[in-house]
Amino acid sequence: MKSLKLSIGAGLNEGILKDIFRSLHYRNFRLFFIGQSISLIGTWIQRIALPWLVYDLTKSAFLLGLIGFAGQIPMFFIAPFAGVLTDRLNRYQLLIATQVFAMLQAFILAFLVLSGQINVGLILILNILLGCINAFDTPVRQSFFIEIIDKKEDLPNAIALNSSMVNAARLLGPSIAGVLIAFTGEGICFLINAVSYIPVVTSLLMMRIPKKLQPRNSSHVFNELKEGFTYTFGHKTLKYIILLLALVSLMGMPYTVLMPVFAKEILHGGSHTFGFLMGASGLGALCGALYLASKKNVLGLGKLIAYSAALFGLSLLIFSFSRRFEFSIFLMIFIGLGMMLQMASSNTLLQTLSDDDKRGRVMSFYTMAYMGTAPFGSLLAGGLADIIGVAFTIGFGGICCIIGAVIFWQKLPVLRQLLHPLYVKMGIIPEVSSGIQSASDLHIPPEE
Repeated sequence: MKSLKLSIGAGLNEGILKDIFRSLHYRNFRLFFIGQSISLIGTWIQRIALPWLVYDLTKSAFLLGLIGFAGQIPMFFIAPFAGVLTDRLNRYQLLIATQVFAMLQAFILAFLVLSGQINVGLILILNILLGCINAFDTPVRQSFFIEIIDKKEDLPNAIALNSSMVNAARLLGPSIAGVLIAFTGEGICFLINAVSYIPVVTSLLMMRIPKKLQPRNSSHVFNELKEGFTYTFGHKTLKYIILLLALVSLMGMPYTVLMPVFAKEILHGGSHTFGFLMGASGLGALCGALYLASKKNVLGLGKLIAYSAALFGLSLLIFSFSRRFEFSIFLMIFIGLGMMLQMASSNTLLQTLSDDDKRGRVMSFYTMAYMGTAPFGSLLAGGLADIIGVAFTIGFGGICCIIGAVIFWQKLPVLRQLLHPLYVKMGIIPEVSSGIQSASDLHIPPEE
């Protein structure tokens, strides 16, 4: 009997793992996953090393916010045009180009730091350059999934696995960065990031992407941009998801910019404290991504977006009162969990609801909401932190996220009414019984 239970348990675990990693069955996605898994560790090492270097050079929370603003503001202005180009041009070739340019930026940064020529002005310029590269890379990368996943019903799983990959790197990268900064300095961190781009470029070149004719589009870029805006914000579901994401990114996400100050001034720690805090956030985000990867369909994602935004905001609010390292680490896990569940669930709904010929533009507005509003948040947070302090700034951001989650929750009945028949029509969820069809005619729509 005991052996039978063990075998049943092993079978169930094997089935769960098979569900979680089912998108790795596709060769192109498997190559993408392997290459990015290596590269993203380097990316997170650089993301931790750069603000630490800036704060070490300036001792200013405002300049820390300004550098964050400079690196992300291109997202806000360039991403919409990048979305138009993504729908017009070859996404595969665009993605290779963005990875090569990002690698060159990291090599230049590493050289300047290791040779002792770095200063805040050069960091500002290089961060703006990287922001411009990322403004093209993000909508291209997000809309590229549809080309390396054969079955559309596996797209949510691929997005969740990609998020788990990002956050596994987010878990490892900050911890490695904290040790490297303490023993070797920031320059080695930037050099490691530059070298880490080699595997991802190699994996992209190894892919077998079918050649397809890009549709010739004679309309003006601004006309296509207007069409994408009208399509995205004329769709209630897409609009509410993007607006909540923008609010959370503006008011909540700047906590990452203030973490070096919180680690140093509030918790009285060093670079390793900063690294462990960000690593704990990565652990929570990884758990959230793996949970989403285990889901077999998109049911419940609308409700999950509201819950996760509230969890993120509440965790930030409590974190702002913490003065103990251990408790702060514990809270950072929930901060990462809430952030990831909201971001990845929003990503999944946006991609699966978008028409193929408009996906690049929809994902460019996702980029604007998630990353494009962050620079304004960084600048606001840096200025507020100099006036009211880091802890109060983080707590205020958490309150704003909770308010946004409550408003989104109130919109859910409308969204449920729209989403369910759309997913049945698209074949993403099966119409398993006549009860589903009849339920769509009720005044109170079925649970999504």
